Amino acid sequence: MIPLAERMRPQTLDRYIGQEHLVGEGKVLRKAVEAKRIPSFILWGPPGVGKTTLAKVIANELKIPFYSLSAINSGVKDVRDAIERAQKQRFFDAASAILFIDEIHRFSKSQQDSLLGAVEQGIVTLIGATTENPSFEVISALLSRCQVYTLEPLSKEQLIKIVDDCLKRDEIYSKRNIRVAEYSKLLQYSGGDARRLLNAFEIVVEAYPIADLVITNQMVEETIQQNLVRYDKDGDQHYDIISAFIKSIRGSDPNGALYWLARMIEGGEDEKFICRRMIISAAEDIGLANPNALLMATQAFQAVQAVGFPEARIIMSEAAIYLALSAKSNSAYAAISAALGQVRDSGNVPVPLHLRNAPTKLMKSLGYGKDYGYAHDHENNFVAQEYLPEGLEGTKFYEPQNNSTEMKAREKLRQWWKSKYNY
Repeated sequence: MIPLAERMRPQTLDRYIGQEHLVGEGKVLRKAVEAKRIPSFILWGPPGVGKTTLAKVIANELKIPFYSLSAINSGVKDVRDAIERAQKQRFFDAASAILFIDEIHRFSKSQQDSLLGAVEQGIVTLIGATTENPSFEVISALLSRCQVYTLEPLSKEQLIKIVDDCLKRDEIYSKRNIRVAEYSKLLQYSGGDARRLLNAFEIVVEAYPIADLVITNQMVEETIQQNLVRYDKDGDQHYDIISAFIKSIRGSDPNGALYWLARMIEGGEDEKFICRRMIISAAEDIGLANPNALLMATQAFQAVQAVGFPEARIIMSEAAIYLALSAKSNSAYAAISAALGQVRDSGNVPVPLHLRNAPTKLMKSLGYGKDYGYAHDHENNFVAQEYLPEGLEGTKFYEPQNNSTEMKAREKLRQWWKSKYNY
């Protein structure tokens, strides 16, 4: 059965609910549709406010071909194929086909570049949809060729109207005797997202296949908690799943890491957020046990931005597996935490004279830099001297852990410092 949200997707502007500032009488997009001349534009707004629906409605109103791509699973080849199909279908002065790209902010620079020629030449009319500020996420060359229209969250009244419209017009539910006695829980679960609202409503209705159904808040709460599984990028699950991902890496379980990574990718999590967390994990949890992990994570971050989806998932997978399989050490994390704690406890302790900079004669006369041992003038580029302030001599912040790399570091420290730091 076709999902309710799809069955209720409006086909005309008159059936479209919300965004009156764009599609109301005399407003910019309605006037463009009525004139049968629409520019390329980007729709910016939160999830579920009608970006995809509005693009389809415009194509339907103008009776022109509509090609749809998702930035999550489309690459440059898919973009070029869509443009080629649009070009073949264009005849003389006919209106350009609409190329709709959902989550356009997730396209890499090269993917966005591939759109420029077709948009500039009028081969396609681009409609992009994004939940992120296009000023930051869309390249300037493409942005300069598009209008940007901001979509507003749906109001309580508009969301209720969507449900009421469903009960009147849906080919299935209009034939049943269904009444909504309380809306507050449905609206709460929707979070202003029309698609989530209809999904939640459908789950409740299907859970009670009775002749006369009166929907209450209690019914909604009980049913949704049992059945509605979603990934909320802005809610608790956002933090819970990234926590599970990092803990799987820390626990050296590549399978757990891959599962939680997949949950985030499938849920539309920002790939830059995921990569930033892997960089932090490489420093905090792997650290000096495998310094190459930080390089791997940083390069993965850069590569993901350069390539974009769908291929970015492979890069993130490689990085997550590598980090999970790496030896682990939090010694760098523990060392800086200990040093910061000492700084807070001891306050602004003076720098020893021999470590101070001495760019002037006056400073030299005051003893700045006196008796400083320049390491490169000594055997093995090392000279034993004090580098800590008075009162902190011999304080140890860094404690090498028991992995092959740091065990070698411990041996070096013993050779250099003998018993000073008790390594």
